[in-house]
Amino acid sequence: MNRTLILSCLIAGSLSAPALAETELSLWYHGAGSANAEEALVNQLVEEFNASQSDWKVVIETFPQLAYNDAVGAAALAGKLPDILDVDGPVMPNWAWAGYMQPLGIDEAKLESYLPGSIGRWNGEVYSVGLWDAAVALTTRRSILEKHGIRVPSLEEPWSLDEFNGALETLKASGDYEHPLDLGMAWKGEWYPYAFSPFLQSFGGDIVDREAYQTAEGALNGDEALAFGDWWQSLFEKGYVPGTSQDAADRENGLLEGKYAMSWNGNWAALPVVEAFGEDALFLPAPDFGSGSKIGAASWQFGISATSEHPDGARAFIEFALQDRWFAAFSDGTGLIPVTAEAAKDTKNYNAGGPLEVFYGLSKAQAVLRPVTPGYIVQAKVFEKALADIANGADVADTLDAAVDEINDDIERNGGYGH
Repeated sequence: MNRTLILSCLIAGSLSAPALAETELSLWYHGAGSANAEEALVNQLVEEFNASQSDWKVVIETFPQLAYNDAVGAAALAGKLPDILDVDGPVMPNWAWAGYMQPLGIDEAKLESYLPGSIGRWNGEVYSVGLWDAAVALTTRRSILEKHGIRVPSLEEPWSLDEFNGALETLKASGDYEHPLDLGMAWKGEWYPYAFSPFLQSFGGDIVDREAYQTAEGALNGDEALAFGDWWQSLFEKGYVPGTSQDAADRENGLLEGKYAMSWNGNWAALPVVEAFGEDALFLPAPDFGSGSKIGAASWQFGISATSEHPDGARAFIEFALQDRWFAAFSDGTGLIPVTAEAAKDTKNYNAGGPLEVFYGLSKAQAVLRPVTPGYIVQAKVFEKALADIANGADVADTLDAAVDEINDDIERNGGYGH
């Protein structure tokens, strides 16, 4: 073969060679070591996206949940954030304000049918979207309520404050239970604002004034908040609920073992109740303490880092994830709520007549976001400490006033957090 022919073959071969390798996109995920269905599904999502096209290759790095937020903060300071961030919904405004994240740039018309808690907004723009949400309900057994002559509430007619207090008093007087109600006091941290601030909001108060997010004065220490605080303290004084030193095993199994008549718990813990009690299991709406029934909203979501050099690729991955089939898959795998009604139809638990169908309705009708402000990460800790102190007997008014001062000082130090 002569040199001219060899050269022609080399040129032809180069023209027909495959394109260069895909551009890598880094994704950080908070569930390292959990070895659960969620982590497996996130990995499957990454694999299927990578196989679906040839432009991008997502590479996932996982972190233990307790270390994840600190890792993101350190990476932001070092200028080494990944392209795609996994972010807890209530934390997102802080990361957006701090310059960790950029708007998603997704057509909001695509999100119209989503549960509100699955969409993360800051300053009027969408920064993150979740593939699932979570909801809390009063979990009990129909036979317990019937035995004690207690009305079964509905989404349309929840218990009033007087009815709820009366039910707790009746169950306590029966002597059948160690406590009428399990609030999950063995859990700390984010459980407090997620699970308990909706009680405060139902009384008419809040962690911070949401009109401008510039003060907690009047919201956390006004008449409505004081009424909430007095009621909260009474739950512990009257022995209606376990104290702040509740054993974790009792939180896990107390309702199933008959120690508690009711439990304030999430849909992620509901399937064992269904398995144990069958059709006797009830998942009831939050009581209406005067300003409507309210529960928490927003779970983990995906967003794009502010420093990503490939936001179009990161966006392509997130849009790939926003399919009903993925919502249904994560729901079936984790027990969490699919974020669209269409996806719910294709799930084992949230379809019409499914054992957890009620949670989709609760989330749609009652869910309230935690304060949508960068200051939330401080406010949540202040709120947790205040509620624990009140539960342990601290003066209600003094404790809430001190919490307001601490929150307001933080807002002032941070220049109003950009509101």
